[in-house]
Amino acid sequence: MLTATYHVYSGLTPKLVKHFILFLTLLLIVASCRPLPQKNPVASINKFSDPAIRAIYTWQDERKTDSLLPYLTHQNLIYRQEAAQAFASVQDKKVIPDLSNLLRDKEVSVRKAAAYALGQISEPTAELILIEQLARETAPAAKAEMLEALGKCATQNGLDFLTNFATSDPVIQAGQAWGLYRTNAKNLNYTSAIITAARMLSAAHQQPTRLGAAYFLARTPHLDLTGQLTPIMNAAQSDPSAEVRMAATQALGKIKSDQVTPILVRLVQQDPDYRVQINALRALNNAKFSQIKEVVYKNLRHKNPNMAIATADFLLAEAPAEEEKRLLENAKNAANWRVRSTLFGAVLKLHPNNPQVQEIIRKAYAQTTNLYEKAALLTAVGQDISAYPFIQKITFSGTSPVLASYGMQALADMRSNKAFPSAFKETFAQLFRQAIESDDRAMMGIAASVLQNPELHFREAYPDYTFLKTARDKLSLPQDMETYLELEKTINYFQGTIPASTPQNPFNHSINWQIIQSLPRNQRVQLTTGKGNITLQLLVEEAPGSVANFVALTQSGFFNGKNFHRVVPNFVVQGGDPRGDGWGGTNYSLRSEFANLRYLEGYVGMASAGKDTESCQWFITHSPTPHLDGRYTIFAKVITGMQVVHQLEIGDELVRVEFMD
Repeated sequence: MLTATYHVYSGLTPKLVKHFILFLTLLLIVASCRPLPQKNPVASINKFSDPAIRAIYTWQDERKTDSLLPYLTHQNLIYRQEAAQAFASVQDKKVIPDLSNLLRDKEVSVRKAAAYALGQISEPTAELILIEQLARETAPAAKAEMLEALGKCATQNGLDFLTNFATSDPVIQAGQAWGLYRTNAKNLNYTSAIITAARMLSAAHQQPTRLGAAYFLARTPHLDLTGQLTPIMNAAQSDPSAEVRMAATQALGKIKSDQVTPILVRLVQQDPDYRVQINALRALNNAKFSQIKEVVYKNLRHKNPNMAIATADFLLAEAPAEEEKRLLENAKNAANWRVRSTLFGAVLKLHPNNPQVQEIIRKAYAQTTNLYEKAALLTAVGQDISAYPFIQKITFSGTSPVLASYGMQALADMRSNKAFPSAFKETFAQLFRQAIESDDRAMMGIAASVLQNPELHFREAYPDYTFLKTARDKLSLPQDMETYLELEKTINYFQGTIPASTPQNPFNHSINWQIIQSLPRNQRVQLTTGKGNITLQLLVEEAPGSVANFVALTQSGFFNGKNFHRVVPNFVVQGGDPRGDGWGGTNYSLRSEFANLRYLEGYVGMASAGKDTESCQWFITHSPTPHLDGRYTIFAKVITGMQVVHQLEIGDELVRVEFMD
């Protein structure tokens, strides 16, 4: 080495060479004293490497307001933001003053989190606070968040403010549109708001604004949209966003005008997105059946199963009596079992006591090995009250929880029918008592929901209703919470009392931080189904409790081999139920986690029977479902395979769930 150095610097004097060598030696000594850099330095794979953030999420999960409060004023802006966000899930009204103070925080992200949490608490007392702060706010993102939060808290005063608010900023406009949408269940005077929302449908506004406005018009009950036919019609036919067209089409169905039916028929036939076609079909419920029936029948053979199923459902609801023969012919020729079963039900609805159709259904029931087809056939034959002995026998046979719950629901629907014959009242009263006294949580819950209907006068049928309390008291919580709540409501009805509050699940399942700290923030999993593969990205940082639970169940193979038990066309695909009928769960419950996210197409949420009752069931959305926002935990989203989701049907198997690198 020294020789080589000498040759390199052969032009230097011996004295300089000696000094240079000494210099190199010193450099080597210094370098040897420093730690060597790692080739692959270990970095934080998600934000929960910070113990303070883990603590905040733990206290959120445990609903510990007092532990969270100090972090609202912490000098670290991340902690202030996370603590404010935590109260979107905790929803403790006593923190409204503290969150209100954070609306003036120097950091935009903190102000946004505080506004979102105030909206989630949804107290009218926050309305004036938000309006006053909106006058001071300058950041578009924070202003938009406050406008949407205002919609959740709004009285008529808040709605009027949102209606008359003026801005040219597209981000703020979107907040205004979604603020209007969030008022939609408040039974206010929407006359002026309709005009504002209709203006927002124009192409001059960006897609988030148009979407919020369209959903406001579509989902707000009892709106008179007659004066806004033109902008709604234009949006339904020509908006570049299929999602806006979907909502505008739904709104179009509210308008009674001779111009509407031809537009909807054209959308059913020509829109390139099957989801718009479904909404257009459903919106035809006010049209004369004779004018639309050829278009409707054609869609029974649609290439997308959801459209075919939605068409069968439409015929069940809307077909007149003279369509009996054509319905039966289509039922016999239908390739899709769900379409076939629904059409059989449509025939019996129009002409009950039809022994020919009953016999066809019973033969089909005996021949099929598809459990869900059997269940659908029970629903179909349930259109004929005289067929109750057949349904009763299967329901109480103990053959399958799926058949028990479908059969019980068929009996419940029979009893709720306005044409229910008085001669069967005593018999059905005994059937429902038998269901309540069974050990099947679905049968108990469905029967309880019928008994609490005041129009059916079950108080007279059961002078002694102690059997209801006995059934409730033998339930196991939290696993049977849904059934427990139904029985509680029924007991309160029989007692003539109004409960002070809804029973709450106790905290019983902590976040598994060991699992969460092992996951990258963008962890992917693959769902292998009979229709193809779906890739999900888990939202580790947004919903750690739900993600940890999903991961733990996946690691145990819990989901492998289970069925998608619920598919509602242009709404959701649902799975994860060990019973297979929507009434199953684990022996623990999770806490709801409401990050500031929206249910867009392909978002994955936790099914529940109310806040903090989540377990193992989850769903994937077909399209935006804003009425679920902030009410059901979002813990993942589809990143590939959405075309598979749109093809899934009830009974399709989830072969396995696997982690991806």
